[in-house]
Amino acid sequence: MKQLLRYLKGYGRESVIAPLFKMLEACFELVVPIVTARIIDIGIKNGNTPYIWRQCAILVAFGVIGLVCSLTAQFFAAKASMGFGTNLRKDLYRHINGLSYTELDKIGTPTLVTRITSDVNQVQTGVNLFLRLFLRSPFIVIGAVVMALSISFRMTLIFFAAVPLIALSIFVIVRLTIPIYKKVQNTLDKVVLLTRENYTGARVVRAFSRQEDEKKDFADTNARLMKTQLGAGWISALMNPMTYVLVNLAIITILLLGGREVMIGSLTQGEVIALVNYMNQILLALIALANLIITVTKAWASAIRVNEVFAEKTTMTEGTKEREEASNAHPSAVSFSHVTFFYEGAREPSLWDLSFTVQKGQTIGIIGGTGSGKSTLVNLIPRFYDAQEGQVSVNDMPVKAYTYEGLRSRIGIVPQKSVLFTGTIRDNMRWSDPTATDEQIWEALEIAQAKEFVEQKAGQLDEMSYTGGRNFSGGQRQRLCIARALVGKPDILILDDSASALDFATDAALRRALREKTRDMTTFLVSQRVATVRFADQILVLEDGRLTGMGSHEKLRKNCPVYREICQSQLSKEVEA
Repeated sequence: MKQLLRYLKGYGRESVIAPLFKMLEACFELVVPIVTARIIDIGIKNGNTPYIWRQCAILVAFGVIGLVCSLTAQFFAAKASMGFGTNLRKDLYRHINGLSYTELDKIGTPTLVTRITSDVNQVQTGVNLFLRLFLRSPFIVIGAVVMALSISFRMTLIFFAAVPLIALSIFVIVRLTIPIYKKVQNTLDKVVLLTRENYTGARVVRAFSRQEDEKKDFADTNARLMKTQLGAGWISALMNPMTYVLVNLAIITILLLGGREVMIGSLTQGEVIALVNYMNQILLALIALANLIITVTKAWASAIRVNEVFAEKTTMTEGTKEREEASNAHPSAVSFSHVTFFYEGAREPSLWDLSFTVQKGQTIGIIGGTGSGKSTLVNLIPRFYDAQEGQVSVNDMPVKAYTYEGLRSRIGIVPQKSVLFTGTIRDNMRWSDPTATDEQIWEALEIAQAKEFVEQKAGQLDEMSYTGGRNFSGGQRQRLCIARALVGKPDILILDDSASALDFATDAALRRALREKTRDMTTFLVSQRVATVRFADQILVLEDGRLTGMGSHEKLRKNCPVYREICQSQLSKEVEA
């Protein structure tokens, strides 16, 4: 938690004013029993009605001033905690975006969502309550004991006995609940995971009629979450009964001993009432302190989880080179030199000792079976991952030497999963170039074979894309994603199996348009279709992460058994198409 307090920077004034005004409110509250005692001992005893009214007016004034102090404290505490939460959320989001795919794969999306939402909110609530009560409650307890001491030393001994017992009961309960609250947040991660999987995979779940199974899994996880929360709730619920029992025993003792003191004239009736009021103030202050401790305990558990994300450092270091044009003397666009790559926790490498060079303007096909390492290979070019061995270079410069923006601004990427964002088609097209004109967008749409269906939309470029682009078909989404990559006119275009939803005619038209209208662009076509890669300048054939062949379609059919087998399996469908 201490590590996160730096996010209160800029809210120092609010962080001081809030507890100070709460202490000021407490000061007026501590004076109330004394005024009440005077009303009893002087006003009521002597039948002095004007005195009683004057003292009642003082009590009303104290109440109004206390309310103003409380509202002021609440305002500044809320301002400080909201600012704290905003700063923390922004920094956490920036930190997560700075992590490489390796760390993101290891942590997992559901837990990151929980930590940046639920956990940050929990910490924010803890800060709010802490600023309001961390001085007020102890001040009330100590102040009430001091005020009781000014009335009667002997009676104050009851306070000295009751307060430690109440504090001990609170400490024991809090100590038992801390690990449970952390377990609650971990179980909440699993609930978020199931929710996310079921919403994103709703079509698959329904296609296989697995709704009931998924409902059962969710119900079981939700029940486990409820059981954990109830466990913490049962323990926390013991706090109020225990504290009330101890305080009421103390009040009974005060009344018994106080009554004797009144009989012998050592105390007045008003002073006994004041002592009872002070004990009640201690009870309320300790209950508030207990609620504060519970909230801070939850916040502490959440802060640990947030700090775990901050502690996760990226394994990749950003370079310093910005975008540079390739030298004519060294026209190679991409080169791999003895590259070997492992995924985190994998026993075997996904890529083994890859070496090849791609010249500027070439079209490179990458083909291989499922799990052969095709996507892994192209993910190393924009440096989504770093190879453990060997070197990947772009324009004869290692990718590690570039800044992320400098490298990725020259690369257009269309991933396997087509992702469109909420907004218009124009908004989505401008992701690669925010200044792109409508003419540039239409040109990219034409190359991507998307112009025709976009023109048929009522809004054309202003047509809305719903979440995930669900109002477009799979093939339309793929073509829009290809157009989005082309808008920025990248030096290198990577199509990672991004034409899988296209029919053969549209796929052929797309490849023809890419050859004719992007001659200076180096293009990587990742596919399992021979028809997609057969006209590439060079074809890379992968099997189990190894490069088993490189060359033209005809050369590989003669010399590469793996490629020949792929061609034979698709012969009637594609090779002769």
